[in-house]
Amino acid sequence: MSLSREQMLVEMGVAPLWVLRDQAKPQAAGVAPEAPAVAPAVAPAVAAPAIDVEPPVRAPVQAPPLATPEAPRARPVMVAGSAIAVDALDWPELKAQVAGCRACGLCEQRRQAVFGVGDQNPDWLFIGEGPGADEDVQGEPFVGQAGKLLDNMLAALDISRGNKVYIANAVKCRPPGNRTPEAAEMAACWPYLERQIALLKPKIIVLLGKAAVHAVLHDDKSLASLRGKPFEYAGIPVVVTYHPAYLLRNLPDKSKAWEDLLLARRTLRERATPELPF
Repeated sequence: MSLSREQMLVEMGVAPLWVLRDQAKPQAAGVAPEAPAVAPAVAPAVAAPAIDVEPPVRAPVQAPPLATPEAPRARPVMVAGSAIAVDALDWPELKAQVAGCRACGLCEQRRQAVFGVGDQNPDWLFIGEGPGADEDVQGEPFVGQAGKLLDNMLAALDISRGNKVYIANAVKCRPPGNRTPEAAEMAACWPYLERQIALLKPKIIVLLGKAAVHAVLHDDKSLASLRGKPFEYAGIPVVVTYHPAYLLRNLPDKSKAWEDLLLARRTLRERATPELPF
């Protein structure tokens, strides 16, 4: 639909069109009420510059069809001031981008980004919430007291970090005071975790704590309401349980976490066992 000349001028901010009517007011005392009708004869001298720029106005009318939104999975991340598409990076490139990431404010106080650790062809992927003080120093997730508890939990399953197990976090930089990562911080870091999952192709994912649940499943319900229920991410079964740091403060819930890990192991074995034909 074409715009009228007046509409185009309004779009350009050139309005009102007849600006000389106000200038004629000093003579209005002796002029009949019909006198303003002669204003159009004077107006072209003022409006003429607008006519010269009418052709460029037509281009923006055709611009909207070219402004197609990017696909949700093609979100770039700001790294050292440049927009980087994460979803095509391999392991070395991905790790380098995480190390230089400036996508959120957590980078301001970190000592180093904590990328993740373990077997890059894992059966198990454990995802926590964010690095603590020890992790920020050593550059590896779950190395403090919560990490020792996680290692004991893995040993009880006859597995260990680095052996068919990979460990990562919802965010790669330490939140100040070890607070829970904010939604915006997890959103900024999500493309990295998303790419890690795509490269790892784990057989099962265990989410440790509410922040990990929010990052991967985008669910804000309580852990108590999510435990023991089947979930999937990209076709991979997901089990929800408590974060080891929470278990250190709430010892009675260790038995519940153990039930969750047994559910994860049972789910993994059921997926690995082919169905027998009848």
